[in-house]
Amino acid sequence: MADTTARSESDLPIKSVYDADDLASFDPAAQLGEPGRYPYTRGVYPTMYTGKPWTMRQYAGFGTAKESNERYHQLVSAGTGGLSVAFDLPTQMGYDSDAPLSSGEVGKVGVAIDSLEDMRVLFNGLPLDKISTSMTINAPASTLLLLYQLVAAEQGVEAKQLAGTIQNDVLKEYIARGTYIYPPAESLRLISDIFAYCSKEVPRWNTISISGYHMAEAGATPAQEIAFTLANGIEYCRAAQAAGLDVDTFAPRLSFFFVARTTLLEEVAKFRAARRIWARVMKETFNAQNPKSQMLRFHTQTAGVQLTAQQPEVNLIRVSLQALGAVLGGTQSLHTNSFDEAIALPTQKAARLALRTQQVIAYETDVCKTIDPFAGSYVMESMTDELEASITQLMQAVEDKGGAVKAIEQGFQKQEIERSAYRIQLEIDDAQRTVVGLNKYTIDEEEKYVPLRVDPSIEAEQCARLEKLRAERSQSTVDEALGRLKKAAEQRGGENMLYPMKDALAAMATGGEVSNALRDVWGTYTPRVAF
Repeated sequence: MADTTARSESDLPIKSVYDADDLASFDPAAQLGEPGRYPYTRGVYPTMYTGKPWTMRQYAGFGTAKESNERYHQLVSAGTGGLSVAFDLPTQMGYDSDAPLSSGEVGKVGVAIDSLEDMRVLFNGLPLDKISTSMTINAPASTLLLLYQLVAAEQGVEAKQLAGTIQNDVLKEYIARGTYIYPPAESLRLISDIFAYCSKEVPRWNTISISGYHMAEAGATPAQEIAFTLANGIEYCRAAQAAGLDVDTFAPRLSFFFVARTTLLEEVAKFRAARRIWARVMKETFNAQNPKSQMLRFHTQTAGVQLTAQQPEVNLIRVSLQALGAVLGGTQSLHTNSFDEAIALPTQKAARLALRTQQVIAYETDVCKTIDPFAGSYVMESMTDELEASITQLMQAVEDKGGAVKAIEQGFQKQEIERSAYRIQLEIDDAQRTVVGLNKYTIDEEEKYVPLRVDPSIEAEQCARLEKLRAERSQSTVDEALGRLKKAAEQRGGENMLYPMKDALAAMATGGEVSNALRDVWGTYTPRVAF
């Protein structure tokens, strides 16, 4: 009998040998299908990478808009096909750089964007009609999307030409990350308005990137990552339908965001299972008729939480394996972490090496020459089926609590993730789980590494820019536009809020002022504290 003592990241048994008996109930027609066809186990497109590789993104943004713009130009010249913007914490939380709560955080974990003026600088000289831009922004996602649209219009690029993604996934913020602003019901209303706005005004834009990545970084297992992410996706679909939107109007522009860990086999199985489950949910639960509504399209980022500050060069190997898992799993776009991210912001050389990792996989290996190369494998199909069953069970547990929002309010997802994170940390501390360079194969003395640091003077520079902007703009025009935004926010089911919001931003209202206008009407969310 095969040994079953090994366990996967999702705490499922891994056999030392798989054989035909493990696929006794396997039905290729029902469980696999063909690439580009329901249930999309083998990929969402018929040709996958045999036609062209995935979009190679690099997540970047730090300091001022000018500094980040320079990094973007470097990445584009190095061959990246899509930009991925990191915003600083004040921007993510809907505060201007001169707000008291922003002190000490301006430009630290991303770029500071306070106004249309900053957005102009951020994308200066970049061809917005040719590149795809992903923005990691959630509660203020509507603000950043509209600023991007305004900048594109100034460049002569029509909204219908714009391609990209806003993360816009607030539910996972309540579960794992914490950059929420408004209560869940109001957040869902704003998201529904974004769906409706983009379907009319920016049709090529992915209106949400429903994210499991941050849950995984907080300690979620692969099964939890997918289950809680898809449960959030179901909640967004229900909210959009409740707002009167037809599923086949908004669902084709939904996208997802997952992590790729070093456990390559389970990660590939995870991606395949996720596609199959989502296709079934959209077809059977929401009666989606458009095949594009049934496709789970996703972006992947390699696992930042698995990088180590010890022997950071080893992270190059980790990232390579993680990226390979994402590609074998059929990702639509990919960001590879830089080897020095466990220490500080990536240097230019480290960011270029991360991009080169993707390019080597795409152009020097043979993995792009065939689709879903693991299809029919005893181990892969068994792991895919087992993960599907585990994910489905967790999704049902969320449903039993009343859906994603009700489960969030009860602390269910957060408690489940924290339990897994605690288990993993104990295994690392007890050396039951090997982390090379951290608890095994260590060295006595680390090589000196000079990290990239953000100049602290940028906070004063941003504050000065805001002071000048407020002095030069028409305050009455800003106040009038913000007043119309508040009125729209007060009237549930009334005017789509993005139209007065766009007017306010065009009049040089700041991101913080827009968020404060909505705070005045909706208040802010206070999480339940369990003792």
